[in-house]
Amino acid sequence: RVTLLELIMAKVSEKNPVTSEEMNVFMRHADFLAGCFQEKCEAVLKLTSAAGAEDEEALVTIRLLDVLCEMTSNNGQLEHLQALPGFLETAIDTLRLTHLAGKQAVNIFTATHAMTGQEEISHPAVGFKSHLIRLIGNLCYKNKENQDKV
Repeated sequence: RVTLLELIMAKVSEKNPVTSEEMNVFMRHADFLAGCFQEKCEAVLKLTSAAGAEDEEALVTIRLLDVLCEMTSNNGQLEHLQALPGFLETAIDTLRLTHLAGKQAVNIFTATHAMTGQEEISHPAVGFKSHLIRLIGNLCYKNKENQDKV
């Protein structure tokens, strides 16, 4: 699943112009990926416990968030994703829970807490909060209704 998401990410990141047919496919994929993220977003919180250090669902969810951030960076898909019911609320709730989880245990979600000395940052959840903030920002871009919700 992670490999498939990486392939989708590569396609979405391309700067080539897309046809209307490709855009329709992207919209359907965006709906599906947003739904998956809404269902599985709390899996990342399991990474704060030592037992769930390499949880596959959490890794898939982290990759899903990366793809959704990239999709919301594209104006063609942005308006569609901004209108999805409950998507912005899920992102905000996940950010709140991630923030609380980071305060209650070792904060694996931000780079400043993950670094000790000069060692390489290797935990997959590093940057998760910043990607959530990026997604929320993208969903609020030029959208007064979503801005009011936040």
